[in-house]
Parts: sequence; C-alpha cells; structure tokens
Amino acid sequence: MTWWSGAIGYEIYPRSFADSSGDGVGDLEGIRRHLDHLTWLGVDALWITPFYPNPGFDHGYDVSNYVDVDPIHGTLDDFDRLVADAHARGLRVIVDIVPNHTSHEHEWFRKAIADPSSAYRDYYIWKDPAPNGGPPNNWVSHFGGPAWTQDARSGQYYLHLFLPEQPDLNWENPEVAREFDEILRFWCERGVDGFRIDVAHGLVKDVRFRDNPQIREPTPDMSAGEVFHCYEHRYDLDQNRNIGVFRRWKRVVSEYDAMLLGEIGPDNPARHARYHDAGQALDRNFYLSPVWSSWQPMILRDKLRALEMIGGDSIAWVTDSHDASRSPTRFGGGDRGRYRSLCLTTLMFGLGGMPFLWEGQELALEDGIVAVEDRTDPVSTRNENPAGGRDGARTVMPWDTSHCNGFTTAPEPWMPSQPRPAELTVAVQKADPDSWIHRYRRLIELRKKHPDLHEAPAEWIDGDHGLTMTLRRGRCLVAANLDDHPSHVHLPDGNWSLVFTSRPDGAGVVAGELELDGETAAILLVG
Repeated sequence: MTWWSGAIGYEIYPRSFADSSGDGVGDLEGIRRHLDHLTWLGVDALWITPFYPNPGFDHGYDVSNYVDVDPIHGTLDDFDRLVADAHARGLRVIVDIVPNHTSHEHEWFRKAIADPSSAYRDYYIWKDPAPNGGPPNNWVSHFGGPAWTQDARSGQYYLHLFLPEQPDLNWENPEVAREFDEILRFWCERGVDGFRIDVAHGLVKDVRFRDNPQIREPTPDMSAGEVFHCYEHRYDLDQNRNIGVFRRWKRVVSEYDAMLLGEIGPDNPARHARYHDAGQALDRNFYLSPVWSSWQPMILRDKLRALEMIGGDSIAWVTDSHDASRSPTRFGGGDRGRYRSLCLTTLMFGLGGMPFLWEGQELALEDGIVAVEDRTDPVSTRNENPAGGRDGARTVMPWDTSHCNGFTTAPEPWMPSQPRPAELTVAVQKADPDSWIHRYRRLIELRKKHPDLHEAPAEWIDGDHGLTMTLRRGRCLVAANLDDHPSHVHLPDGNWSLVFTSRPDGAGVVAGELELDGETAAILLVG
C-alpha cells in the first residue's frame, strides 16, 4: 500500500501562510513554525505551491530556477529543516512543479532568445508569423490576449498559454524531458514525498498547431476567462501524448516512493481518468470543476457521481484552491455558503481518492477584501474586465487577533487586505468546540478512524429525489442533500448511527430512515 492511500492533503500558499522574517511575505520557516497546526488538524500531507526563484509576475508560477529557493521564502537549508520537521511529525511534503512553462528570465529562455541557433531555442515553441504577419494561430492565453508574442529580433512568435513572461516549453524535445528527470531527482533526494504538477494537461500541443474551434465571438467587455471559453481547446490542451510524459516521470519518482499529483483540466470523466493510466502515470488527479463552480446542485451531482464511478480512487477531491474564489463566497456567502461548502466536502470525504483542504478552508473563510489599488493578480491587473481575479482567495492566513492577524510583524503583508474578525481566526476557533475548525477536524478524524470511507467498494443508493446523493462503503454510509428542502433516505438493513453531520442537528435517524435538512451531509456507521 502506498503512503498516499487514505491520506488527506492540505494546500499551502507560502506567500500568505506565515511570515517569520518580518518582511511581509510568507516563507518556509513560517510554514515550519506552524506544522503543529497541521498535525492538530489531522492532515497527512502538505502541498506547498512554488517557492522557487522567480521574478514574481505570477507569484511563483514563473520559475527562473527549478532547483533553488527564492530568497523571499528562505534558503535550501530552510527547506531541508521544514522537510525534516514535517517528517518527524508524520507529515509528507509535496512540492509544486511547473513543467508547462518557465519564466522569461530562466537561463534557458535567455539563451534561446539571445541566439536563435542555440540548442536552447528548441526548449521552447517558436513559429513563423501567419501569412498576414500576425500570430501563427488563434490560440488565446488563460490570462488574457493572444497566446503568442513576437520576438522583435528574430521575427518569430513564441507560445505562452499564460503570461508573455511565461514561455511554454517544448515537450517534443527530448532534452526538456531529460532536464525534468534531473529536477525531479534533485527534490526527491532532498526528501520530497511527491509533486503537484501544474497544468498537467497542457504540456504537449497539437503537432500541426491547428486553430481551436470557436464557440462564440469574444467581445471587448469579456473577462480573460470568458474569452478563453469562447474556444474549444481541442489542440492546445489535453493531448493524448501528455500521458507518456507522466509514465516517464512515474519511473523516476517510483525509486523514491514519491507520488505524482496532477492538475487536470478536462471535465469529461473518461478523459480525466485516463491520466491515471491504471497507476502507470499520475497517482492522483485533481478534479477542478467544483473549484470553479457556483452552487449548482444538479451539475455537481452529475459530475461527481460520474467521475467517482469511472475512477474515484484516482481523484484528488477539492472544493477550493488558490486559483479561484473561496467556496463559501461562490456558494452564496455567509453561513449558508459555509454550510454548503462543508456539505460538499463531507460528500467528497466518502468518494475515495485523496481529499485536500486549501489553507484557511478549515476556518470556513470567505474571500478576503482587497482594495482595487492593492490587487496583484495579473488576471485582474492586466485586463479591463478584472473578473476572475484570485486575490481574494490569497489573502493572509488569520492566526489570531493581533496585528495583521498574526501573519507578520511588518506594517502590512505583501498584499494588504481587511483584517479578519476574531471569530474567523485560528486562535479563537480552536477555543470554541462548536467552531468551523473543529467540524473540519472531526471530519478528518472520522475518515482516518474508519478506513471503509476510502477502502471499501462504493455502492450508490438512490434517495427519495434526485438531489440527495447516498453512497455506501462497507460499514459507512455518506449522504448529502444538495437541495434546499429536507429529504429522506431509506437506510439499508442494520443498526445505523449518525457519527457526523455538516450542520448541527441537521440530520436524524428515525425508523430506518435518514432525515436530512436541506444542504446538509451526514456520515453513518452500521453496528
């Protein structure tokens, strides 16, 4: 059995988790000093988003050196201490790897742009202009504008599915594959237990670089995300040959008992599940549809059930991440949004695979409030329509009620935001056994105490109407009513007892029936 079987993960955005140096930016030492919080919470692994040297155009996802630590986050010695202390507490460490693109300041790209005859030129994707002198095709960037920028010196265009400062790597070049073999080994030798792979579905492109089919006409008032979804991304993303990259990576990291965790974009269950490749490629794949969704019960029901049935044990289940508005905000705001979020998370804890929490999710945080002039996310700062900006999800972790919520001793954190109220801080919630943090902690404890929740075969049980999802796994049963009206579930034979409800007094067992309040989930055990 692998170490990640049954494990629960926790995502950390180092800039916003904890600042130990007093410069206003979170760092590796800050994470190390708060490892006891993670062990108290009960998670098994921490995923740390990029901390490598970078010029900061996309806050770490524009890597200029894959085998070092950015000075704002510390040193390699700091990283080694963090890993050692995490392991001493039984915590695994997963680091983010960004293989789709580098920073334009990476030495590979510097050499590629300085000398078109350099061997490094083929590390990236270059194309001659279209006959009209414009970009080679109609591909657009996730972050707004065309996915191509012209190099004034050579006249060629280079591809970037994100910012112009993030040129895409050429995964048709065997040397790029060899470079990443060594990068993976470098971090495995330092004790890393796994890799979260950024844009895992985007590495390989269509060999003919054909235009993507257009679904609708973009308009000037659209956000970057809306423009991106005006196209069917048939040729720039989700190519079958991506799986071959991860088969190779699997052979590398298996020597170290390290896992591969993919950020997978496709919504189609079959296309999503194929990245697992029966355990020969990625070990777990994030399913991101709930992260981008508003509260749409019918859609959530259909997608989650379909994906669980085709490969639930290979999924990393999430309601939140650093890339989207926090789920309590997306799901309606206030306590209603918080209860909806915990309801969905409770269901996910019974779907097998590896559930993850995003830092602050255990506090049921909504988006932080950031003034327009303090925004830093290029999605909002580089587009006339700032919708889809991620700053509100990335405000600093509220540890207590002191200055800057205990995140830093600097006058302001790296991204100023309104302080969180006392009831949304770690210190105050830990002191209140009825708080959100204790509800999440009990949910985590329950999943670890009852391995049937992820080990036993899954059997779907229909409720009395379409928006109640009920799943039995061995001695455990998980039911989630996604509707806003109460529902009833006829329980299988046996003496069933409630062990967890997402809403206080939101469920009860009466005469062989589970009664569920609206937007409430429950976990039951049979005697």
